[in-house]
Amino acid sequence: MKSKYLLFGSILIASFAACKKDNDKAEARMPEQYTAEELFDTKSVYGTGFNADETKILVESNATGIYNVDELTIADTSSVALTKSTKDSFFPNDYLPGSAKFIYNADKGGDENTHLYLMDRKTGAAKDLTPWNGSANTFYGWSKDKKSMYLISNKRDAKAFDLLKMDTISWKPTVLYENKEALSVGGISPNERYIALTKSITTDKNELYLYDRDTKTTKRISNDKDAQWNPTGFSNDSNTLYIATSEDSEFSYVVKYDIPTGKSEKVFEDKWDVVSMTISENEKYHTITVNEDGKNKILLFDHASGKQLDLPDFKDGDVTNVIISKSETKLLLSVGSSTSPANLYCYDIASKKLKQLTSVMNRKIKENDLVKAEVIRFKSFDGKEIPAIYYKPLQASKDNKVPAILWIHGGPGGQTRIGYSNYIQYFVNHGYAVLAVNNRGSSGYGKTFYKLDNKDHSNGDLKDCIWAKKWLGTQEDIDGNSVGIFGGSYGGCMVLGALAFHPDEFKVGIDLFGVANWPRTLKSIPPYWESFRKALYEEMGDPYTADSIRLKNISPLYNYQKINKPLLVFQGSNDVRVLPVESDEIVAGVKKNGVPVEYVVFPDEGHGFNKKENNLTTVKTTLAFMDKYLKPKKKV
Repeated sequence: MKSKYLLFGSILIASFAACKKDNDKAEARMPEQYTAEELFDTKSVYGTGFNADETKILVESNATGIYNVDELTIADTSSVALTKSTKDSFFPNDYLPGSAKFIYNADKGGDENTHLYLMDRKTGAAKDLTPWNGSANTFYGWSKDKKSMYLISNKRDAKAFDLLKMDTISWKPTVLYENKEALSVGGISPNERYIALTKSITTDKNELYLYDRDTKTTKRISNDKDAQWNPTGFSNDSNTLYIATSEDSEFSYVVKYDIPTGKSEKVFEDKWDVVSMTISENEKYHTITVNEDGKNKILLFDHASGKQLDLPDFKDGDVTNVIISKSETKLLLSVGSSTSPANLYCYDIASKKLKQLTSVMNRKIKENDLVKAEVIRFKSFDGKEIPAIYYKPLQASKDNKVPAILWIHGGPGGQTRIGYSNYIQYFVNHGYAVLAVNNRGSSGYGKTFYKLDNKDHSNGDLKDCIWAKKWLGTQEDIDGNSVGIFGGSYGGCMVLGALAFHPDEFKVGIDLFGVANWPRTLKSIPPYWESFRKALYEEMGDPYTADSIRLKNISPLYNYQKINKPLLVFQGSNDVRVLPVESDEIVAGVKKNGVPVEYVVFPDEGHGFNKKENNLTTVKTTLAFMDKYLKPKKKV
């Protein structure tokens, strides 16, 4: 799927989970209004796995204001901090098998040169397992005997990720696959004979290969049809590869590919994209994840019979992650909604007992003062139906019309999906409606919709935003003359494009690390995105060809003279995807127009903001900016 390759994606994720008719019945009321500090006192947690005896869980948490590693005890839900970084975020990967030691990853200030570390809890010392300057490294799981760790690394060639293996005694790397063609590693079989590899052709089409380490041969599994082929895992006997593919379909489904015979069999499909399939340790169960209108639907099956098994009903909740324990007796579930951050739950499969392990919402926050999102659709300029996610302030009414902002996701090819957002709830709580637009080119709505923006960026996709604004203007509780636009990364470029190419539509723009100069950005793609670079050029245009003329024409930087509305820009100094110069130059240009421009640079962030203090600065600055330039002035 295109969303897998979000080069210009934002960490700010919108959410939805509710039914429009329920909100329509509610009478307008003034909710208790919360400070940014109160809302951001809500924690973000993510579980990565069980310990050896399955009594504890390794957890990623930002309780200290920066991401660190915690350990949570299932019996009493108590938690202890395992790392105490104050500068860079630490993200856990997994326990070292049979040990209390664990692997975590970290970069420096968001520079994306991620290293893997082994933490010895007895000494409190962390060993850098990947001490290779300028390299990016990713944990890739454990060998079948649990005596070695897999990882992918670009230490040999910045443009290509090799598949490496490290035994857990010496931690010396050996090369299992030298990736000379800069393909993407998609999996390794338990017997280490087969390696699944993908090659991006366009952002919506790829190739799938199977490399045989015994014969040193590569077999093409995909065909010439317009489709995605994404490996989801091997069987324990290494004879089967499971694949999510969209061959001959608008949406992806799962097939079972028999390696010895080369025959395929469809094993599961839905009316939405099937995005993953995960098989438990001894193949007792498997899970299926479906992207159902932007909301995850997770299903549990008996693997041998294919019979679907019961999972808890979380009503409006969304199960964003599931991990099956090694003993195949427990599930670790991550469940959230539009009004609740994701919490961790432990589910006993046999007894069907569910236990909540975390309660991350700040106790000062009343959930009924937050806004449930509504899935809506509107007709765009060409009659195309566009999905969007709507948050209407509780205080909005026909007699109290409120201002609004469009929320534009990253990409190209991203999707606004379910998941609690402190940003959105803060803005809505303070009287701003938010409409998160899944404009044409967004993933999750079929191949045809997905391709609609190819080499048509800043045209149809921007017009979808204009028609989203028109839809807001038809709502009796929205002030249609007070609509702004907010977006991060690729969405930030959409913000700048909206102000430049439709200067009379939006009252303000808020741009977070958005692309301003497409020719430069496409030429400065990080080397480790080489496997995706040509596919991105196929969609956006090749800056080294005549496409550069069109790319320049759609770049906000070359059209800054047209921007006549107040602009607020945020940027991380260590961003390697959208270089700081992009924001520097658009700010300098728009200032020449005599337009109010505010600019905030974070010296300790990259492409997206991880630190609590920086997110607080961003939302508070944004609200003050909108109050000044977007909120309708009260008549005296």
